Amino acid sequence: MSQTSAHITLTSLSFAWPDGTGVFDDFDLAVGPGRTGLIGLNGSGKSTLLRLVSGELTPSAGSVRTVGDVARLPQNLVLDTGLRVDEVLGIADTRAALHAIEAGDVGEEHFAAVGDDWDVEERARAALDQLGLGAVDLDRTIGQVSGGEGVLLKLAALLLARPGVLLLDEPTNNLDLHGRRRLYDAVDAWQGVLVVVSHDRELLERVDQIADLRDGGVAWYGGNFSAYQEALAVEQEAAERMVRVAEADVQRQKRELADAQVKLARRKRYGQKMYESKREPKIVMGARKRAAQVSAGKHRTMHTEKLSEARERLDEAVEAVRDDEEIRIELPRTTVHPGREVLRLRALELAHGAGALGDLEIRGPERIALVGRNGAGKTTLLRTLAGELEPVAGESETLVPSRFLPQRLDVLDDALSVADNVARYAPDATNNQVRARLARFLFKGARADQPAGTLSGGERFRASLAALLLAEPAPQLLMLDEPTNNLDLASVRKLTAALEAYEGALVVASHDVPFLESLGITRWLLLDGGLRTTSAEEVREALARG
Repeated sequence: MSQTSAHITLTSLSFAWPDGTGVFDDFDLAVGPGRTGLIGLNGSGKSTLLRLVSGELTPSAGSVRTVGDVARLPQNLVLDTGLRVDEVLGIADTRAALHAIEAGDVGEEHFAAVGDDWDVEERARAALDQLGLGAVDLDRTIGQVSGGEGVLLKLAALLLARPGVLLLDEPTNNLDLHGRRRLYDAVDAWQGVLVVVSHDRELLERVDQIADLRDGGVAWYGGNFSAYQEALAVEQEAAERMVRVAEADVQRQKRELADAQVKLARRKRYGQKMYESKREPKIVMGARKRAAQVSAGKHRTMHTEKLSEARERLDEAVEAVRDDEEIRIELPRTTVHPGREVLRLRALELAHGAGALGDLEIRGPERIALVGRNGAGKTTLLRTLAGELEPVAGESETLVPSRFLPQRLDVLDDALSVADNVARYAPDATNNQVRARLARFLFKGARADQPAGTLSGGERFRASLAALLLAEPAPQLLMLDEPTNNLDLASVRKLTAALEAYEGALVVASHDVPFLESLGITRWLLLDGGLRTTSAEEVREALARG
């Protein structure tokens, strides 16, 4: 089937998690060929939607119909480190049969396994080369490649399968600039249905349309992310104008109701006075009184209904204005004196072949950006600094309280609730203190009792960060490994603001150079067979060159 005839149709779809948490209810969606950027707040159901389309999850009601084979790149890719590259690419059996034939074994089963795919190795190497993995041998194991290379290998496998529908969930996570540009090229060249969930602005600039998942429905915007932002700004300006109009109408209706009540009270007093003076026959005054009461009741009802309708219009107008809750990260205000030594490395040599780094000192509230290609050893270095890995040689010493938020966000116990996970890190904190802190991270009420294993990527980040920051003592050295990987764009902005206000020392490993630049970095360290001080401009050039 041609990629250009593929499409996705979801009709009256409903889905809830086993604990009863609803995600979709009577949801409809239709996506045809082209590049669609799927955006929305963390927890809105973006990843769940892709899993439903791919068939990994089954809706409780409604239908999912896809024309064309479906392939999905998951957000948190986990590959068996013992697998060979050709197994990840899905060509191991075909390749083995091909080699057997080349070696002289003409068994019928080998020809059946090969079919028409005689150029499988050439196509595989071409796919790897397209993604910058030309040097990766098909017989290597996954344990010998970096996390970013693993993502690109899985993408290469999907491209080799030539599906009609390609679903990418945060595909730039763990990719350096070189890898991201290879991914961008692959996205630009895609001919079928492509749905991509991402917080990467540059990737979203390459889509044909934006699908904004919000409040259980989808709003469509033609064009890329910049066009979406412009259209949304116009919408919000109009919505805010409607709120002002509706508020003025409510106030006017309140005044008219109050005026009507004053007039009715005057009429009542006048009628009572006429009745007491007996200027007219009793039967006439009684009839006039009853007519006045009926008229007053209708008048009061009319103004009350008008006020109610005005309030409903105001409620509708307010709902149209976006006031998305964002995480309120209140990092501990622990000042580090400029002259105080925070971290010391002496003749350090890292495990896993990351190499010798030599000496390094961090003093005071320095803000260090740790950058380098995939596989350079950034995560290995941070894990060594955090005490999770022993160095091959030398020493690493942190001289202040520190916290480390790993890239895989594996600080949580999936079987425990969010609140119980946080309580593990702060055993002396009361239940109310734990829940008050979680509320700042948008885990309010029953959300704090949600099992960690059911959280979305962004929710897991928030819960992990809350756990580390509630722990005592508060960190004067904060180490973050790719912290923006699973955050929506609103949360990235909030995280940036929070880290800007942090008064301790900061070490951040990230491939997101614009994010790093927004943090007020004081020193850029490039990890490339050693540690050397560099600049943002040199980092961009070095990572792009590969």
